[in-house]
Amino acid sequence: MPYPRSDHRLDELDRRILHTLMQDARNASASALAERAGVSGATVRNRIHKLEDAGIVRGYTAQVDFELADGKLTNLYLCDVPVTEREALAHEARAIPGVINVRTLMTGRRNLHVLAVGGSTDDLRRIARRLSDIGIHIEDEDLVEEELFAPFSPYDPDDRGEAPEANDFISLTGDASVVEVTVQPNAPIAGRTLEAAARQGILDQDTLVIAIERGDEELTPHGDTVVQPDDIVTVLSRGEDTDALAIFRADETASESTH
Repeated sequence: MPYPRSDHRLDELDRRILHTLMQDARNASASALAERAGVSGATVRNRIHKLEDAGIVRGYTAQVDFELADGKLTNLYLCDVPVTEREALAHEARAIPGVINVRTLMTGRRNLHVLAVGGSTDDLRRIARRLSDIGIHIEDEDLVEEELFAPFSPYDPDDRGEAPEANDFISLTGDASVVEVTVQPNAPIAGRTLEAAARQGILDQDTLVIAIERGDEELTPHGDTVVQPDDIVTVLSRGEDTDALAIFRADETASESTH
């Protein structure tokens, strides 16, 4: 369902609550959180209700390993749909039996991601046909091998800011993964547009930038988007090249030449 824009502004207590809920909502005790934050349990419960009413907390779901639970297959469909029909088609796709998650992207190709579960490849082909029947073009698909989750570390007041360079949040079969990486100063891609980086061979065809977080702003990448140091870049990387993310890290040669 669509959520209205909210003027709710997060404070430290809100962020602490969100971090705890993202970490383990099932065991997130309001009284324990209240004790850590130095407020009452009623205050915590009231804040949670406000976050829910504002649409910031949109629900609580279980993370299920379908292969372990029932020997089922989880498949990711990367789809292309007209922007004007994206929202309607997303809701239609979600109604297909077996579909468990639908993600829409702002622009570009593969702007609709559909995650589905089936008991066999025949089930997955059935879901693919249903997607095609409602007007969704599937550009690519792959079986999901593993999906990893983590709370948003900046919401943790105890976080010391020592985050790893890249964190997989979904890994696909076929040596494909989606990762987040922070662009370091002197990185080969820093200061270049995505189009220029691709033209110069810095950004190869197996590495796709799908999102950029810059400060409090989340950008949708375009060809003329300039990648800047300290940007947090979400990358879809395919192929067996383990150095694909090196373009976002410091260029040691460039650093040494300045001394």
